Amino acid sequence: MDFGPTRAVSAHTNMEHSPLNLTMEDGRRALGVHVLEKGHRLRQKYGHFIDMQVLAEILRDEEFVRYPTRISFDSGRIDAGFFGVAEKVGADAADGFIIYIHDHFQRRTGDVPALVLYLLVAVNYGDFASGNEAEEFASAALGMDKDYYYNYLCGLVDVIPAKEG
Repeated sequence: MDFGPTRAVSAHTNMEHSPLNLTMEDGRRALGVHVLEKGHRLRQKYGHFIDMQVLAEILRDEEFVRYPTRISFDSGRIDAGFFGVAEKVGADAADGFIIYIHDHFQRRTGDVPALVLYLLVAVNYGDFASGNEAEEFASAALGMDKDYYYNYLCGLVDVIPAKEG
């Protein structure tokens, strides 16, 4: 049996194709929507309370974390005025990441998920993502208003003791 076309099919149409002419701003908007949706999906999957145990599960979930990632409390890796940083383990992102969190939060584990979720955007999207996308993702994942989440982060940074020396 022949299931091919019964008449000639042209690969061309009469419609003219034009380039999309997308801008960086279009890309930013698309990323913003994407991270917001990801944050909501994370909340649906992991629930309304993310503690350190749930955070460890999230870090192993390839739906939400593109590369192997672990947390380390190491203030020496973090610039003054920051709560943490995500750094590649090797030259390639596929080698994984370490999310360094300021030592101050080692005994404040209830605050750690909010900090790590913010930095996961850097793990997943690199330099293209900004603080805005990080706030969108983390606030959605935690079920917080974005402005409330931002103020919460600022409050956490404000309580980090100044480096001596």
